[in-house]
Amino acid sequence: MAKTNPGRFFEDYKLGEVITHAVPRTVSGGERALYHALYPARHALYSSDEFARASGLAAAPLDDLAAFHVVFGKTVPDVSLNAVANLGYGEGRWLLPVYAGDTLRSESEVIGLKQNSNGKTGVVWVRTRGLNQRDECVMEYVRWVMVRKRDLDAPAPQTVVPDLAQVIPADQLVIPAGLDFTNYDFTLAGEPHRWGDYEIGETIAHVDGVTVEEAEHMMATRLWQNTAKVHFDTTARPDGTRLIYGGHVISMARALSFNGLANAQMIAGLNGGAHANPCLSGTTIRAWSEVLDKADTPAPGVGAIRLRLVATSGGDPFQLKGENGKYLPEVLLDLDYWALMPQ
Repeated sequence: MAKTNPGRFFEDYKLGEVITHAVPRTVSGGERALYHALYPARHALYSSDEFARASGLAAAPLDDLAAFHVVFGKTVPDVSLNAVANLGYGEGRWLLPVYAGDTLRSESEVIGLKQNSNGKTGVVWVRTRGLNQRDECVMEYVRWVMVRKRDLDAPAPQTVVPDLAQVIPADQLVIPAGLDFTNYDFTLAGEPHRWGDYEIGETIAHVDGVTVEEAEHMMATRLWQNTAKVHFDTTARPDGTRLIYGGHVISMARALSFNGLANAQMIAGLNGGAHANPCLSGTTIRAWSEVLDKADTPAPGVGAIRLRLVATSGGDPFQLKGENGKYLPEVLLDLDYWALMPQ
């Protein structure tokens, strides 16, 4: 009897199945320190316990995306070990802050299946929940991946494509208990720009760039215990390259967005996202943002701002798609998210 796990193939997924993912992870200040070493991440709420306490929280939480990566990484052996591509995200919500000492685990429900016309691959939709040691849901999101078939003669399942919300309504965002920006220190945060200073339709070029190196992207991916072959094994891709984990690009772009959006402190919702083109080592990642919407929240001094975050490998800022409606080749990431900002 084989002891090793070859990963799931498309025909192994059943609609409605709930997958409990292995290896819970207790996070500590080490994750924060290494996250800030891997990315130029410096939002004040995640950097300083004192700043976080002044904002009504118990301490500085783990960066929202670091918590996302831990939850995501648990799912890889069961969801995307044999994936051709991670296609997109939707309906993501951060429900509770994650603090040092919390233990995170993940579970996913299969909510959609569709075999591709070539009969060699299919798309799998899963809704993933990250749970802490008290079985509280700290975040949830949907993602869909293209997965290879093991047996090309396996019958296609009934096609079920989930109907996902294009945007999470602002009144469905969860604001952390106690969050209060009425005494927010803009000097310590790094920029004076508050919620009211941003206009819908405004675009911001984030100026800075970071070149992705081979060792650091693999170190980051190992930190999240993401085991997808394409990120480590040069024989797993026809061109002999290692694909940069898409979450690495998300975190890099979010960190770069500090310059111009330093006060977009907490991520509260993920409306949608696409890895438009592959990212490889040696690529210099740059970023720009567009303000898509704004909303009040019931928390004192806290506003919600909806942002499009775009990571590119060059080209003109604020250019997303060509005349054919497809992403330009230099566009790496198109992410639509809600953040919380002082009013």
